[in-house]
Amino acid sequence: MYITRIYADGFKNLKKVDLSPHEELNIFWGKNAQGKTNLIEAVWLCTGVRSFRSTKDSKMIDIDKDHMTIEVSFKDNFREQTVRYSMDKNNLKEKDLFLNGVKVKTPSKLFGQLDCVVFTPEDLDISKGSPENRRQFIDLCVSQIKNNYSGVCAKYDRIIEHRNALLKNIAYGKSSKDELEGWDTQLAQLGSYISLLRYNYTKKLASFASKLYSEISQGKEKLEINYYSTVFSKLEGRKDFAGDLAREYLDVLKKNTDEDIRAGFTMKGIHRDDIITKINGLACRDYASQGQHRSTALVLKLSQAYILEQEKDDAPCILLDDVLSELDEFRQKFVLSKIKGMQVFITCCEKNIQFEKNQHGRLYNIEGGRIKTHKRKEKKD
Repeated sequence: MYITRIYADGFKNLKKVDLSPHEELNIFWGKNAQGKTNLIEAVWLCTGVRSFRSTKDSKMIDIDKDHMTIEVSFKDNFREQTVRYSMDKNNLKEKDLFLNGVKVKTPSKLFGQLDCVVFTPEDLDISKGSPENRRQFIDLCVSQIKNNYSGVCAKYDRIIEHRNALLKNIAYGKSSKDELEGWDTQLAQLGSYISLLRYNYTKKLASFASKLYSEISQGKEKLEINYYSTVFSKLEGRKDFAGDLAREYLDVLKKNTDEDIRAGFTMKGIHRDDIITKINGLACRDYASQGQHRSTALVLKLSQAYILEQEKDDAPCILLDDVLSELDEFRQKFVLSKIKGMQVFITCCEKNIQFEKNQHGRLYNIEGGRIKTHKRKEKKD
């Protein structure tokens, strides 16, 4: 898969950016606050996933404009498609989203069309950050393959909010325990489905990441990745999420009801699970060095790209937003060597990333939200 055109106007500081990226390497350089990350973010929004910068809708439109438009055209193994994403400052709730000229209701309906993997400096904290960060990472990975998955997760989150509010009311004598039954049944069904998909994805992730980590550590260290469930002691080989797994999940909720009421929230469930990483048998969260955390994060993101390629039989586009400057030369070369053959977008402050021998692409300068100049290094016949 590769992007054939990017148009953006009014999205943050971007002003009538209209470019046809190279099929291999695209480097965007410029000083801070010139629009490099905004361009990467614009592309990412067209995948259907919310902003990796958690940008609010009210902040997406240029302060001096009333409207923003993003258009991204891309080719996969079968056809060329176009996503159009626009919004007016006077009606932020109404997003105009179109796929090939046909309006779609929500961004999540775009899932599975334009496949991208984004690397940001914040991603380097996946390994040492909170369990919530790792849950969000695994949920994003699964949603790129299972289009309905994000909707299931959103529904689970809404039910958890209702259940937690009800637990507090029960503690204050305003509600009875009997009212939990309906919420518990729904949580058990949704939670079992999510647990199974997370577990199966984590197994694939572990397979790719362990091999990559062995390479980046030059065979000196072994990385293990496992899914930790607060509900199930065993998920291997299990498939009946609507039957046995749901009943087991429901039993756990019922057994913990009194504790949950005392705590005022649901103490066990997929919202409390984690992805456990270990290096040479020691938990990364407690014992890994900064370098080990960064290597772990890199192989996790690379594995995400490889799994997407395996599942879709087509390589995703790679978005590297100011990540290479955070890495030493060895890790820079490692990452670049592992994404050859994929279309890559890199942002950086200095144009010090050189095209290697037999590497082809374009170098763009961004200033004040505009593409000022670009240089080419094309293949020779």
